[in-house]
Amino acid sequence: MKRLSAIALSTLVAFSITACSSHKAEVAESEAPAKAAFDQNSQDIRVITVANPDGKITGATIEEAFTKAGFIVDGNNDMNNPFSKRFEKVWYKTYRLAIVHNSDLTAKLAKDYPSIGLITPLSMSIWSSNDNKDISVSSLTLRGMSRITQIPMDNADLIAYADAMDAALKAAVPGGKYEERTYSKIADMNMSLATTFEATFDTDEETTAADAKDSFEEEFEAEMEPVGFLFPSFIDLNGELEERNVTVYDYYDTYSVCKFDVIYPVSETHPEVGAFAPCTFYIYKKKGEEVTHMGFPSVQNWLTATDIEDEKSMKPLTDAQEMFTNIVKEITE
Repeated sequence: MKRLSAIALSTLVAFSITACSSHKAEVAESEAPAKAAFDQNSQDIRVITVANPDGKITGATIEEAFTKAGFIVDGNNDMNNPFSKRFEKVWYKTYRLAIVHNSDLTAKLAKDYPSIGLITPLSMSIWSSNDNKDISVSSLTLRGMSRITQIPMDNADLIAYADAMDAALKAAVPGGKYEERTYSKIADMNMSLATTFEATFDTDEETTAADAKDSFEEEFEAEMEPVGFLFPSFIDLNGELEERNVTVYDYYDTYSVCKFDVIYPVSETHPEVGAFAPCTFYIYKKKGEEVTHMGFPSVQNWLTATDIEDEKSMKPLTDAQEMFTNIVKEITE
């Protein structure tokens, strides 16, 4: 396998965090204070929950709703199966990690914002309480999509994407309501919290940049899998883009990346972290350029978006990020 030479590598991990204040609804003086609706513009994730005592809402019905809403369901995995085998204990009656994307809206955004790959596909967690009387789904808000990608919150296509997710969630969880959740350590909007890399692949008369990219991916998979990373989905995103007349890339691939040793301990107290898991790793090169870009959302997203503080949850996250980063660096140097 050909080695690849890197011309630059940058890790853009921001640690600044800021507390957000809760919105208060205005009410007439004669009325009792009204409870404010969940303000999705102040949080990165949202959790929609509904009573489900008869168990009619399942992972399968949620997948069907997203498919009907125009999404591709790239994965919908029952995590309790591997968790019970590997750790001999599960936290919830149901716990699933699902990944979806909307090809048309992704293509519109990818023309000007390659960073959309950081959330292509989008992740969700689906879980039921142990008494199985309700079901919840977590996902990114418009703010969360914007902050990770640094696509402006007022971008019409990003708003359309968030609205499409909202509509699909409400169809998937009929009667569901967004929970009143306010996390205090929410990251500042200017902080992308993404780990990114730049590399130039060696080419010659027989080896194109695309060939070298394929070699990188082979080595990437070969290095990641033995240390516990899994790839629940792979998207040839450039193929979808070209079908929609977006022809600015020579190649653009995305991987969903998951590690049981990371998601299992965190999900005990924060099942909603599935809004970030699996995470997405992208690799692309624009036409007319020599540099290949790679990146993934940093674990600081998990820590700030859900106020994770316990060492049992934090250490697997930070260890996995260091391992992930070192593998990419090793292959490209």
